[in-house]
Amino acid sequence: MKGILAGALAVACLASAGATAQENVDLELVLAVDVSGSMDLDEQAVQRNGYVEAIKSPEVIAAIRSGYRRKIAVTYVEWGGPPSQSVAVPWREIGDQADAEAFAAAIAAIPPSRVWGTSISASLDFTSQLFADNGFDAPRRVIDISGDGPNNTGAPVEPARDRVLAMGIVINGLPILIKPSMGRFDYNEGLDKYYQDCVIGGAGSFMVPVTSSDQFAPAIRRKLVLEISGLPPRLTFAAAPGDRQKTDCMIGERLRQMWFRE
Repeated sequence: MKGILAGALAVACLASAGATAQENVDLELVLAVDVSGSMDLDEQAVQRNGYVEAIKSPEVIAAIRSGYRRKIAVTYVEWGGPPSQSVAVPWREIGDQADAEAFAAAIAAIPPSRVWGTSISASLDFTSQLFADNGFDAPRRVIDISGDGPNNTGAPVEPARDRVLAMGIVINGLPILIKPSMGRFDYNEGLDKYYQDCVIGGAGSFMVPVTSSDQFAPAIRRKLVLEISGLPPRLTFAAAPGDRQKTDCMIGERLRQMWFRE
């Protein structure tokens, strides 16, 4: 009997230790960054530098320090086609300027890469699994996804988005409208509407379109402040779905088929 009780006590202690092993933070945030072939090296450099500068900016640090726990957890993911999702910077806690500087330096040190295909669906499925057993616990979980084109390979994007939302994860977007992404079959001009209708979702979700290179760092900084603070965004969205025809969420796949036929 003593052995049974001792064993039960040991199991209870292990369970208790496992339950308290996670670090409590205000937000668990995935930064999912497009490195597909449509992102040329100049765009990639501007995008990466935008994140490097934004994450260590005084505005972002102030937003982090204004939270109840005064710290967040962040990971940086690069994505492209279905087999090309990768964690470039693993989960880290950011609670002060030194933490932010270290995270920014880790982003800056990532070697440039370009991969085939644009699969927002694969990115969402991949990043949604990163919250499990990541060592952190927060009342809010957010995937912040940036990209310069619609989903054009892999599974359709709408079911992937809905799976993520069913897990209680919010998806915010940073559609990049700087350069056409698919040659003469590009869908760059409608990408903000595509992100609104087909990609983002969840309570308080929003997007910040980027239309020029010099907007990158300010847009990312603004977006991070809103995500970290949980403040309602004061942004100009595309027309509400009720006021216009909903975007075809398979447009990327259709444009890709046209491109291959030419």
